[in-house]
Amino acid sequence: MSEERGYLDMDLLRFTTAGSVDDGKSTLIGRLLYDSKNIFEDQLEAVETSSKARGDEHVNLALLTDGLRAEREQGITIDVAYRYFATPKRKFIIADTPGHIQYTRNMVTGASTANLAIILIDARKGVIEQTCRHAFIASLLRIQHVVICVNKMDLVDWSQERYDEIIAEFKQFASRLDNVVEVTFIPISALEGDNVVDKSKNMDWYQGPTLMYHLENVYVGPDANHIDARFPVQWVIRPMSNEWHDFRGYAGRVAGGVFKPGDDVVVLPSGFTTKVKAIHTLEGEIEEAFNPLSVTMTLEDEIDISRGDMIAKPNNQPKVEQDVEAMICWFSEKKKLKGREKLILRHTTKEVKAIVKDVRYKVNINTLHKIEDDLEFGLNDIGRISLRTSSPLFFDSYSRNRQTGSFVLIDEFTNETVAAGMII
Repeated sequence: MSEERGYLDMDLLRFTTAGSVDDGKSTLIGRLLYDSKNIFEDQLEAVETSSKARGDEHVNLALLTDGLRAEREQGITIDVAYRYFATPKRKFIIADTPGHIQYTRNMVTGASTANLAIILIDARKGVIEQTCRHAFIASLLRIQHVVICVNKMDLVDWSQERYDEIIAEFKQFASRLDNVVEVTFIPISALEGDNVVDKSKNMDWYQGPTLMYHLENVYVGPDANHIDARFPVQWVIRPMSNEWHDFRGYAGRVAGGVFKPGDDVVVLPSGFTTKVKAIHTLEGEIEEAFNPLSVTMTLEDEIDISRGDMIAKPNNQPKVEQDVEAMICWFSEKKKLKGREKLILRHTTKEVKAIVKDVRYKVNINTLHKIEDDLEFGLNDIGRISLRTSSPLFFDSYSRNRQTGSFVLIDEFTNETVAAGMII
């Protein structure tokens, strides 16, 4: 039991991988799983058999991750695949996202919960448009840590000179990005395993950590906001049973800050204030609730509260407004965004009608230039818009809180999710 408890208490790192089509993402993930002993023998045998059938010289580790048969046959990755593995130090969730430009939206989806992004660069090709696009998306989604893996070093004779050139190229581009917080560069060969889990004998000029060492030890501290207390109400619980005759609880997931019994709180939009009476979970009452716990809160006073309302602290409230400025990534293939568009906006537990007041600009994600003459958004376009909602939202900027700063837009007729947004 103590072992299981230890595993449950282990630190979790969510990371996303991105790169161009043949940069070796799937091989890299296969190598991480293989060298860290996270593969079953029968899986390995199946991969060895497939590799032989395809005529591959090496055991093709990419086949471990390209789970869809269509992908295996074409040798490409087309959907976001989530992989789980663990080492004695940490648990990991990998979002493996496709590299092609037409899958930008998949990358936005896969990276939206990540603490770290691995961007692969083919040592022969250097920094290409795809690299710039992935770095831009990582900065847009405010991923705290970025690892640039210069892969296929075996194909450039393990050249330190080539590696230094690529780093200089990337740094020049990254200097124009708003907020990539920490960038680490590692020269690797996913195919041969150099600097992935084990240190490379071929690149003794590189003195830094291996990729696995970095993933196990990178500090993923306060990505969650523990300062601004936010509790979007998802459900009002009234059991109406004899045992819980007068019980009225508010269920939801803490989106920021810490709540304790006795805390002064304010309920939005009404503005009424009260105190937290108790915090309930399935295991019983607890003394404090913080993100990402799902809890049920009871309050000292009877206040009219419904789904979509928010409980916060009186001295630290979110913005309460109907006008919102945001960066969006357009998801829809069928529908275009032209301006004055009417949509449904879903933000935390609240759903409201919204109209696009103004399309400010689109971003050319390869050059970072603003496009102000063509304002129609099609699939995978990213840019800035302003919205007006039918009733006020309770929000923070995305840079302060990913939960209360993000939303999705939905087509009211087809119910299709057409965009994801980050509030500025």
